[in-house]
Amino acid sequence: MSRSLRSGLSAVLIALSCLLVPFGALSAWAAYGLADTGRYVTAMAPLAGDPDVRDAVAQTVGDGIVHGIGHGTDSRLMRGTVSPFVHDAVRSFTQTAAFRTAWDEGNRAAHDAVLSALRDERDHAVTVDLAPVTAHVKARLAQDHVPLANRIPVQHTEVALLPAHDLGRLRKGFHMLEVAGFWLPVSAVVFAAAGIALAARRRMAVVATALGTALGGALLALALAVGRSLTLSDLPAEVSQPAAGTVYDALTSTLRTASWLLMALGLGVAALTWLTRRRAGRSGPRPRLRLPFGRRGRASEAQGPAQAPEPPRVRA
Repeated sequence: MSRSLRSGLSAVLIALSCLLVPFGALSAWAAYGLADTGRYVTAMAPLAGDPDVRDAVAQTVGDGIVHGIGHGTDSRLMRGTVSPFVHDAVRSFTQTAAFRTAWDEGNRAAHDAVLSALRDERDHAVTVDLAPVTAHVKARLAQDHVPLANRIPVQHTEVALLPAHDLGRLRKGFHMLEVAGFWLPVSAVVFAAAGIALAARRRMAVVATALGTALGGALLALALAVGRSLTLSDLPAEVSQPAAGTVYDALTSTLRTASWLLMALGLGVAALTWLTRRRAGRSGPRPRLRLPFGRRGRASEAQGPAQAPEPPRVRA
């Protein structure tokens, strides 16, 4: 294989490797991080203490309880009387240890339900039941002697997480992520190794691969920022944007860390390779000085046999 062909093939392989870096990190995060129930619950657990998330939960659950009271004149009077107390009770409940436990268990149950729906072939909506929270709020209001608290119905109010008509499209995307989560990172590593091995100047190939990896990490961080902005801008008006932003940041925390690690690793390897090249150039072997006549004594040999000095002439 000619030198020019090797260099061209090496450049193509290194470019493919650098291009696959952000996509490989994204697919691996989705397949092994987001799809893992334990990691998901661990990532979401700190949000139980976030004020924006607590306010959003209190507003949503409180509205659901008040809306489930019913219709009619008595029901409207009851909703107007109980509504402020319901929201205050739910807000107070979100500050207790029981809420943190319910938050973890609810996230675990919701995540298991979503994964089962994505891996199952049946098209049924994924919902979360708010009846346990309603029962707790009702008991809390009755304990505080709030008027009409005992008349709050505890109904199985289900909140849809995944509509049934979206499951087919989401299921195909989830299966593609499961496959890509393994093969894209492996392909990026194989292409990088092959490109460096084929390169005519391997040190320069290592520098190019490292800089491309750092660029891939930067593009991944930029994509996360753009994705956050687009996600928040597409939310309905009734959804709290601060709470949604907090949830987005918690879910993508591992991916943001991976993007910074890719940038640091790429820049570090490129700088180290460049510094070692400079040092090797400075500490290389010094050129040997060659005397014009070789070793000592060679000069006289080169000039031939030595002639005896003429005796001084004595004038009479």
